[in-house]
Amino acid sequence: MASAGNGAGGGGGGGALKRSMGPLRVQYYIVMGAVAAAVVLATLRYMPGPAIPATTAASATTTSSGAVVRSAPAAAAAAVEEEGEEQAQEEGRKKKRRKGDGVVVFNFGDSNSDTGGVAAVMGIRIAPPEGRAYFHHPTGRLSDGRVILDFICESLGMPHLSPFMKPLGSNYSHGVNFAIAGSTATPGATTFSLDVQVDQFVFFKERCLDLIERGEAAPIDEKAFPDAIYTMDIGHNDINGVLHLPYHTMLEKLPPVIAEIKKAIERLHKNGARKFWIHGTGALGCMPQKLSMPRDDDRNLDEHGCIATINNVCKKFNSLLSEALDELRLTLKSSTIIFVDMFAIKYDLVANHTKYGIEKPLMTCCGHGGPPYNYDPKESCMTSDKYLCKLGEKFISWDGVHFTDAANGIVASKVLSGEYNIPRVKLASLIPKAKSDD
Repeated sequence: MASAGNGAGGGGGGGALKRSMGPLRVQYYIVMGAVAAAVVLATLRYMPGPAIPATTAASATTTSSGAVVRSAPAAAAAAVEEEGEEQAQEEGRKKKRRKGDGVVVFNFGDSNSDTGGVAAVMGIRIAPPEGRAYFHHPTGRLSDGRVILDFICESLGMPHLSPFMKPLGSNYSHGVNFAIAGSTATPGATTFSLDVQVDQFVFFKERCLDLIERGEAAPIDEKAFPDAIYTMDIGHNDINGVLHLPYHTMLEKLPPVIAEIKKAIERLHKNGARKFWIHGTGALGCMPQKLSMPRDDDRNLDEHGCIATINNVCKKFNSLLSEALDELRLTLKSSTIIFVDMFAIKYDLVANHTKYGIEKPLMTCCGHGGPPYNYDPKESCMTSDKYLCKLGEKFISWDGVHFTDAANGIVASKVLSGEYNIPRVKLASLIPKAKSDD
């Protein structure tokens, strides 16, 4: 009985205990959850904020919401720092606008400024030692290095001009070189006379404008044409073509040549050109090619060994050209027209050769026959039996007709000085000022 009662009582007591433990477990979990939440909140409340630099922390306060408020000195310092960053960015943009950006040159002429045109159009392979002094390989220039035009381009911070007729590797973003060796100012005397070169320019400009109108990329922008510099170095071959005539007849042949140069300038002006840089002819009577020609005696040589008659023709040519440019300044009033006295510059190289470190001013560097002129009209500089000066020796004449890299460099420095120009204007003054990026 007893066991039965105990069993009944035991069974009845376990059920009561289970019923009382249910609410206790719920209360336990609630309390533990509250404790955990309190710990998390306390951790977030007392966690240290992000580190503030000493200079900022000393002059800043924190609001109840956690926002950092700078004091007046700190705000001023921040403004100065931002201004400095803007100035640094502007300096970076200025450095990107390199010297030469936007400079455009169009050149017309003969071998004195040909940068490879005749070699390209005629398929002539100009072999070493041409180009040895600067490029270290032939480039189509009739020199051991650069021509005067190359030095001019370098002074303007732009690349050398590519020939208009060169099909490979040309870059026309800074202009075009229309000069071809052997060219004349007189129409019809040569294939690429001055009028043809002007025709080529007009074609080039019209093609650029056509591309722009159709929304395509063009090497030269429309606005660049009036800002461009139009250089011209021609007339030497016209003079060479009349040197066999009597002196008075030679002089009579010069005005028609000048008229063609004047006509070319007027036509370029009509097509938007406004800045002209015109070279006169040099002292052709000092060229080894002329001096090596047979003569009865030396009575026609001046005190520096040059042929006086030929040089007088050259000076007359320059005088007429300068007068023609004076007339153009009156009629083309919106233009700048500069005449460069190349005779005075080049004759000075001979007359004062020791000043420039030149020992043999009338001798060819690359030629045949040795002293005094080392020139033979029947032999080329590119033949194997040539008489070649040492690399580094200063000579005026490279092949009897054209100047060496060293001589062209001296001439170019005088051309750029403005001292031999009418009016006395430096080439750099013709360059439009760079516009800001704003």
